[in-house]
Amino acid sequence: MIKFKFVKYSIILSLAMLLACSDDETNRDIPYVEDPVIPSVEMTTDKAVYNPGETVLFTADKLYANAFIRYKYLGTVVGELPLTATTWSWTPPLTDFKGYMAEVYVNNNDGTTQILGTVAVDVSSDWSKFPRYGFLSDFGNLTASQKQEVIANLKKYHINGLQFYDWLYRHHAPLAGTVNSPMPVWNDIINRDNYLSTVQDYITLAHESNMKTMFYNLAYGVLNDYDPALIPPQLFIYKDINHTMKDRHELSAPFISDIYLVNPANAQWQNYLIQKNDEVYQVFDFDGFHIDQLGDRGTVYRYDGSDANLKNTFPAFIESMKQAHPDKRMVMNAVNQYGQPEMAGSNLDFLYTEVWSPNEGFKDLTNILADNAAYSNHTKNTVLAAYMNYNKANSPGIFNTPGILLTDAVIFAFGGSHLELGEHMLAKEYFPNTNLSMTVELKTALLDYYDFLTAYQNLLRDGGSFNTPVLSSGDGKMNLGSWPPTMGKVAVVGKQVGAKQVVHLLNFTNANSLNWRDTEGTQRVPEAIKQAMLNLQVSGTVTKIWYASPDYNGGSTTAIDFTQVGSSVNLKVPFLKYWGMIVVE
Repeated sequence: MIKFKFVKYSIILSLAMLLACSDDETNRDIPYVEDPVIPSVEMTTDKAVYNPGETVLFTADKLYANAFIRYKYLGTVVGELPLTATTWSWTPPLTDFKGYMAEVYVNNNDGTTQILGTVAVDVSSDWSKFPRYGFLSDFGNLTASQKQEVIANLKKYHINGLQFYDWLYRHHAPLAGTVNSPMPVWNDIINRDNYLSTVQDYITLAHESNMKTMFYNLAYGVLNDYDPALIPPQLFIYKDINHTMKDRHELSAPFISDIYLVNPANAQWQNYLIQKNDEVYQVFDFDGFHIDQLGDRGTVYRYDGSDANLKNTFPAFIESMKQAHPDKRMVMNAVNQYGQPEMAGSNLDFLYTEVWSPNEGFKDLTNILADNAAYSNHTKNTVLAAYMNYNKANSPGIFNTPGILLTDAVIFAFGGSHLELGEHMLAKEYFPNTNLSMTVELKTALLDYYDFLTAYQNLLRDGGSFNTPVLSSGDGKMNLGSWPPTMGKVAVVGKQVGAKQVVHLLNFTNANSLNWRDTEGTQRVPEAIKQAMLNLQVSGTVTKIWYASPDYNGGSTTAIDFTQVGSSVNLKVPFLKYWGMIVVE
């Protein structure tokens, strides 16, 4: 079940703006206060995402007098009722591809509202519109409760698709055994025991939560126990024109084999792998194929000595896989963007980039997101596989919360999603690596961030054009700068979405690095900025301004008082820690 994360505040201070107020007096939330005294309400919902017309089921762990539940779409209340029972349901509007924020609150005597808990609801019939991709990497002899707990946890973060990483027997023979007699247990590439029942149960549990399930495999991988009668020398990729040395990805023990590469565009290989995928689909109810690659291999050759030009082979491979299974989904990794321009127009559900050096700066992440949007003619969103605290993960420890949150803030503000959550959080390209663990603080904060990504997906990931708003500080509390970020400043990022001007504030004022990976886990916690006066230059008459942040009021919207004189608008931002979003209507 999705946990309804809670936010606690003390009952003090109404939002006292010294300027004229907006027209949303009935939806006023009190400012952020750091003395939590209000008891929390824990809620659950039954799925990670909902189809239009599908009912959302809620359960509360307790009930408080005079509490209400309301549902908002981008700051506008679309439903509101007294909370009179610990179980209830809500059927969202029928419109497809919308994100909502559900809020439990009480009214204070001074006319303010006290937020007790918030959670997002995604109503989307297709995961490819707003992908929030997670992973699974442990398929051992798990108990039913262990598997249920993993999926229940991922539902909290609204993960709507799962990559089953290294579930397979061999890259060239993913199914262990036969369709009629699949092996109950098999050893994977690192000699771990994988269980048929675990893979099947995870698929079932994911589907019950409306999550897609994708089986991982390389486009061109062969281990050393292949059958030469089925995979002859003519299929391989070579390091030399005389086909004397096969190209391979070298792996050391405990891996059981190096990975040898074949030509993805070769029709014989495609037909071979299609047959193997047929076998997989007959045994496992996977929704599709997550295709991996190994990045730029330099100059490599086909058997006949011609240039293999691997990046140009990927579209034909994707098309072949899709034609063989038109009802199955396709995602393919572009390792450090290798092959992404070529693949972006193909039958992929969304674009996926595994990010490596030299793309280590925050600006590099946003450039990749912008490039991918352009490659796909702005028709596909992007998931970034970006591994955090990479060197720190060489030994046991904990993730550095500021590094994670600042990186997610940047990725989410620019319309991307981050592959990072599974049975654990990712730190290495070998997904089963569990050296680093998440603190309770990080787990809780990420609930806010994924709720924010989901509730405001129609501003963050549903079109619009980035711009550079003219924003200045009215009281010196914010040292503002435009994107890309500068240490010591709050980076300002604008986006026009329909009639709404969005202004993102990304706080780098206390940052000690502009390296998103936070390789050693040393990024610092930003100093919170409170009640900051700002001036925004606008065109036209402003009717409403609201503010939301994953670090403030559980992501709930707060109406902002403002005054406008000509093109100049004065407003006050109540609280900024990592990331805040001003929306001007």
